[in-house]
Amino acid sequence: MIGSAGRQGTVIRDPVHGDIELGRLEMAVLDLPAVQRLRGIKQLGTASYVYPGALHTRFDHSLGACALAHRMIEGLRRSGTPVSAELEEWIGVGALLHDVTHVPFGHTLEDERRLFPRHDKGTRLVRMLDGELGEALDRLGIGSPVAGLLGAAANDLPAWAQEVIASTLDADLLDYLRRDSYFTGLAQDYDDRVFRYFSVADDHLALRMVKHGMDRPDARSEVIQLLRMRYFLTERVYYHHTKVVAGAMISKAVEIALDAGALAEQDLLSLNDWTLLDRLEHAAPASAARLARRLRRRDLLKRGYVVSAGSVGPEDRAVLVRRYHESREERARAESELAAGLGLSPEDIIVYCPALSVMKEAGAWVETASGLRRLNDPQSIAFAEIQAIEARYAGLWRFYVFVPAASVAVAGLAAEMFGHRSEHQAPHR
Repeated sequence: MIGSAGRQGTVIRDPVHGDIELGRLEMAVLDLPAVQRLRGIKQLGTASYVYPGALHTRFDHSLGACALAHRMIEGLRRSGTPVSAELEEWIGVGALLHDVTHVPFGHTLEDERRLFPRHDKGTRLVRMLDGELGEALDRLGIGSPVAGLLGAAANDLPAWAQEVIASTLDADLLDYLRRDSYFTGLAQDYDDRVFRYFSVADDHLALRMVKHGMDRPDARSEVIQLLRMRYFLTERVYYHHTKVVAGAMISKAVEIALDAGALAEQDLLSLNDWTLLDRLEHAAPASAARLARRLRRRDLLKRGYVVSAGSVGPEDRAVLVRRYHESREERARAESELAAGLGLSPEDIIVYCPALSVMKEAGAWVETASGLRRLNDPQSIAFAEIQAIEARYAGLWRFYVFVPAASVAVAGLAAEMFGHRSEHQAPHR
């Protein structure tokens, strides 16, 4: 088969997008050990504790992101942006590799408990490109441009090419919105017409919301649907309290193993979800092993204390985030004091404080009748609707203390420690 840019294709059947056609270079990259490793890392981490079908992997998602990167490029060509076949294939490879630095339960370990730098912000990718992965890409003759597209090296490629892979409304988002909805069984989707709106403006990937000099309500509606879908999945899946507590238990077990010298960040690049849990259960300190065994049995900790954006104002939220999200030491001290006050083992108490919720997708570039703007610019024609979605998104913030069983005792101790009364009512027994 021949793709839109004359790619000699190998077809892979995907349950979400149908037939995905990969070029020769993309197939060679897909077969690299670093990419195949992603078959063992679930896309949604612990969401399968809530949605049993959410077993799709980073490997599946990478394939989908590659496919949608090509669809975005088709849209760019229709809008008048010339894209060479060579650049298109580099972008496709970049999309395949955009999650190659992910570790098991990566978002939980990196974003929620902050045990490691984010997979796309630290030195992990640079180290991989200096090793076996980089050597393989060099043999294929694409090491330099792909490193540039992934942000690991300087390059003279257009900025929009990088933004197809990682920005706001990018191939990554467009795949996981559909894939996560499909495998969780939630009836959410967006219209393929959105691919027709992609354009390049001032070297940025943008969405064209203007035609013949007039703003287009239909384009605005499609873009807003993407943000609504992102919000819905965040509310129903990504922030579900059962997913959160399971992830918190894994991250605390990993933290204990790290502190004991039984595990290191580099080790995680050779592990998948199951082998990490096995290692925690059999080779980590006893306290980490107990948490891992509880996870295997789905014997999860419970919500003993909860406050939310509904009862904690922005300034107090920022204080809690600074103390218990950004400071590992402060969080550990709070967990230790609560455990001592309740007569529990230290691993039985987990303080979970997420970062303040920000919908980065609302900052996408859009072309309007008044010029190039951010989607959430106050002068944007969609500002009122975007502002409402952003406010609801920020309102999803929750601060938890997880314990073996919800109790009045932990709620009182935590309220005294954190300065806010718990909103959560323990169920009557």
